Amino acid sequence: MRRGGVVVTTLAVVAAVLAVAGLALGDYPLTVAEVGRALLGQDDFATTIVREWRLPRVLAGLVLGAALAVAGALFQSLTRNPLGSPDIIGFTTGSYTGVLVVMTVVGPGYLGTAAAALAGGLLTAVVVYLLAYQRGVQGFRLIVVGVAVSAMLHAANTFMLMRAQTEIAMSAAAWGAGSLSLVGWEQVAPATVVLAVLGAGVVVCAPLLRQLELGDDFAAAHGVAVEPARLGILGIGVALTAVATATAGPIAFVALSAPQVAKRLVRGPGLPLVASALTGSVLLLGADLVAEHVLPTALPVGVVTIVLGGVYLLAVLVAGARRAR
Repeated sequence: MRRGGVVVTTLAVVAAVLAVAGLALGDYPLTVAEVGRALLGQDDFATTIVREWRLPRVLAGLVLGAALAVAGALFQSLTRNPLGSPDIIGFTTGSYTGVLVVMTVVGPGYLGTAAAALAGGLLTAVVVYLLAYQRGVQGFRLIVVGVAVSAMLHAANTFMLMRAQTEIAMSAAAWGAGSLSLVGWEQVAPATVVLAVLGAGVVVCAPLLRQLELGDDFAAAHGVAVEPARLGILGIGVALTAVATATAGPIAFVALSAPQVAKRLVRGPGLPLVASALTGSVLLLGADLVAEHVLPTALPVGVVTIVLGGVYLLAVLVAGARRAR
């Protein structure tokens, strides 16, 4: 408990430092004091830069990173597998498929894109769950079915992009890279409210998750309705992923890596949800700062997370191969 508290406090401080850096850095750099005055509304010009231009992006990094990390922790706990995250299983890809369908049929637009991402992610979750169901849902089967569905959706996405008009294809491809650069208050404010409600659901379901981590038989012996509990937790995880994807596009590997990083920091049983959320915020904010201010050319944050996630995934596979020996 003592180590967990230190880790959570440290991660919160790091997230706060990265948030201040995100508010201060840019074409018009500000000092920490100027950022503070701008947040208090004491400097009109700096207030416009901080509150209207930079704060939505920073808040999106904090909130969406936490949402993706918690979703990853939920899926990895239920599947009992470090590879059991929404982007591996295919729910993120399903959200992208929904967006492509709407963009090619209706055209781009935030409300349509957000609704399509939510619908695509939820529909993909239903399909994967039904295909994986056989007297219950086992973690390994869920992952294998999810990977297969994800591969089919990738093929469908590529086909739609190749058949779409050039302007629509470019817009969809840009959205599919995953970026915080175009996120404003009109996107992040409703997403924050919805994610806060889902976060309350995570708090309610956390005791059930801990029971399920000990095995289905153990949970059933303690009065847990195993399949309804698992389905409810899966639904919350899918909703967290879909809202984050609808807001900023598919941002890969945060859900995969953040829970495992948090687990190694805390060194406790199970996957720590609070530490995972803070780790996700730190990872996404840090990746966005790198994408925007460190690289020679500004890139979508999803490009940076893919590179970092690829390194992490390779490390996981190498470690697994060594343990198998």
